[in-house]
Amino acid sequence: MVVKTEIYFATRKTANAHVYIKKAEKGREGSVRVNNVPIDMIEPLVAREVILTPLEISGELRNKIDVSVRVSGGGFMGQSYAAATAITRALIGWTKNKRDPKDHPFTKSQRSDIRKKIDEFDKYLISGDARRKEPKK
Repeated sequence: MVVKTEIYFATRKTANAHVYIKKAEKGREGSVRVNNVPIDMIEPLVAREVILTPLEISGELRNKIDVSVRVSGGGFMGQSYAAATAITRALIGWTKNKRDPKDHPFTKSQRSDIRKKIDEFDKYLISGDARRKEPKK
């Protein structure tokens, strides 16, 4: 049986991140993988903390989902901020056309609570940072 996943994206400077989110299997805690590597193995530590920020804000809901991030381009901090923004968008069900996601692991009220918490913490985790790379001279 194929489990449907939702795909969300974000960019930061030249880094691109795509996030796949799905419900965790019963009897197992949720996992986070970046480029198919467990989050505990991501170095440097500051990049790992930036990636995990939206999940830490969401609280106990973190253990109910599996998150897989595919990130490319840019440096390690640009990648980590792009991943954090994409994870945030995945948690709240953000889509460009403002439609409600079909098979999201969280209910609409849970998503709105997460959105409020994240918005109070840092509004740029949802909208993304408007700054871009500097033009070459």
